[in-house]
Amino acid sequence: MMRKLFCFLILIALLTFPETAEAQCAMCRAVLESEESGNAAKGINNGIVYLMAIPYVLVAGVFYFVYRKMRS
Repeated sequence: MMRKLFCFLILIALLTFPETAEAQCAMCRAVLESEESGNAAKGINNGIVYLMAIPYVLVAGVFYFVYRKMRS
């Protein structure tokens, strides 16, 4: 019960103060805009794609195992 309350309070705090949640994005953007070669921007974009793909691969794996279990 305490864990649910804690998670709820964290969620409320993040919704109440959105500028703290998106502060890192502004910092990364400033660094990427100041660089002329574009190597850091390419690395950041690859990292975003990597972080985006992992949940999809995990969910697909779970669905595959559930499907295989249901078929047998």
